[in-house]
Amino acid sequence: MTRIDTWITGLLVVVIIGLSLHAPFTVLITTHVPSMELAAKAWKEVLLFIALSLCVIKAVQLKKLQLLTRDRLLQLLALYVLLHVILLGFMWQGIVPALAGLLIDLRWVLGFITVYCAVKLVPSLSPVLLKSAIIGAAIIIGFGVLQLFLPHDSLKYIGYDRRETIAPYLTVDQNYDYIRINSTMRGPNPLGAYVMIVLALVLAAAVRGKLLLHTTRQKVAVAALLAACASVLWVTYSRSAQGAAAIAVGIVGVVGLWRLYSWRIIAVFGIVGLMMLGGLYAARESDFVSHVILHEDPNEGNDINSNDGHVDSVALGLERMAAQPLGAGIGSTGSASLLGDGEPIIIENQYLFIAHEVGWLGMALFLVLQAYILQQLWRRKDDWLNLGLFASGVGLLAIGMLLPVLVDDTIAIIWYALAALALAGGRTLPAKNKKH
Repeated sequence: MTRIDTWITGLLVVVIIGLSLHAPFTVLITTHVPSMELAAKAWKEVLLFIALSLCVIKAVQLKKLQLLTRDRLLQLLALYVLLHVILLGFMWQGIVPALAGLLIDLRWVLGFITVYCAVKLVPSLSPVLLKSAIIGAAIIIGFGVLQLFLPHDSLKYIGYDRRETIAPYLTVDQNYDYIRINSTMRGPNPLGAYVMIVLALVLAAAVRGKLLLHTTRQKVAVAALLAACASVLWVTYSRSAQGAAAIAVGIVGVVGLWRLYSWRIIAVFGIVGLMMLGGLYAARESDFVSHVILHEDPNEGNDINSNDGHVDSVALGLERMAAQPLGAGIGSTGSASLLGDGEPIIIENQYLFIAHEVGWLGMALFLVLQAYILQQLWRRKDDWLNLGLFASGVGLLAIGMLLPVLVDDTIAIIWYALAALALAGGRTLPAKNKKH
């Protein structure tokens, strides 16, 4: 491994593991050194950009630059970036909102391109990055399990604050009987989405034989890992993440074990699923369904209702999208809009969020990119990593209907970095492609 390979590897390992502690790191810096807040938030994008620059240098040295420039997926991603750059000059929001908007809109692109190029140029990087992702997952899931036994406001001791930084905990519509944990993420919803990804990958590894399940100890270890993921996911009380987890687990189960199932077993599972849905509908007036699933409290008449907020936000997004075919400008939506002089706009839908930033064309190109990446992962579904990423990718698209899930740093960079690793490494192509 050359010196430049070592630098690329080191930078990417720091980013992937560091993202598991990004939220508490940002809180500590913001609390004690407020002047360093911007650097604390943008450190991973800076490191990714440096790593990408080193990849370009290495490609030039190896005379493999055309290998990257002629790649169809990279071309589509470059077109998406170019659209943002062109629209940056239209409907100018100001330097700070525009820069913040670019980081939020394109960090997943930067993560994907950097890891994709790095693995193409340094194939031995794949297992190192995969182990780094496992370490990061162990930190987030492990602290999430620990938080189940800690006081609900324990994060306030390291600077978490509801008004100034990140809330140490949330509740289900201000009901303190249902405390929602963060772990080391920015909130319960991003934590739920992250756990959904981990859950899909663990199950995919199990059904594809990557995890050894021959002895009782191995089976207990995997069962404990799945129980930890399920416990943390449950206490987030994130309906979007729990629904996405059901979708991802279903995909892994059907695809991974399809040859082992008979039609009778599939029919039984279908009947059981319909019975569960029927049971939930019949119990729709119960406290459990009202609080945990519907996020409503019929007994207290609570005025605070997250369902109304979601509906109002989507209605606003649809109205703005219809009126603004070119979008409202980079940095006009979400947290970036809070930094400008105009009216802040919060849109709780990933696709309407993108449409508000870069218009109909940007949203269409985003959907094309997601479809292309998922299609490539599906072609390689015989490999556990590709199967798990495909299933969790579909789950993320489902969450995007209710939340701008890619706004979160950890979710946006980690999933697309792993997808880039899987696709650039050429893992388990169909037989005809192997022969070719």
